[in-house]
Amino acid sequence: MGHRLSKIYTRTGDKGDTGLGDGSRVEKDNIRIEAFGTVDELNSIIGMILACDTPENITACLNRIQHHLFDLGGELCIPGHTALEETYITYLESTLDNFNDDLPMLKEFILPSGGQATSACHLARTVCRRAERRVVSLAKQDKVSPFSISYLNRLSDLLFVIARVLARHENGSEVLWQPYQEKE
Repeated sequence: MGHRLSKIYTRTGDKGDTGLGDGSRVEKDNIRIEAFGTVDELNSIIGMILACDTPENITACLNRIQHHLFDLGGELCIPGHTALEETYITYLESTLDNFNDDLPMLKEFILPSGGQATSACHLARTVCRRAERRVVSLAKQDKVSPFSISYLNRLSDLLFVIARVLARHENGSEVLWQPYQEKE
């Protein structure tokens, strides 16, 4: 483990560059910064879900995912570093299957709405998809662990299913999409 920050501001990024985990410096709009910054944003939104009243099994799942995302952020912050393993993806898949087993089959689209936890989970899902796109862009320029893209892809699916579970927990049901009809 590296050194801890004892001073929060350093002024080293005041000219638009920032340090990576290996000590190198890049511009703050570098795709690598975008990738792990979006993973950090996703992790923060999951924290918002956890601030709500969620069932114990969802709380445990999201806590574990937050640790996974911190690992992923570290992986993306250090060029060439790998932190995620296939077991992370296997965990998401088995958890997704367990949550999905009790849900009714989807026959229509659902709207990203509901209570606070449900809505935050839908927001997390969309930010997860953006993080995935950023990591795909990074992978076009630099080597990225193959597990990072798969992990984010599976995580967005799991967040969708968790939002469905939370909708039932908070409101009893989901809001189904219907083509909007203008009233005359």
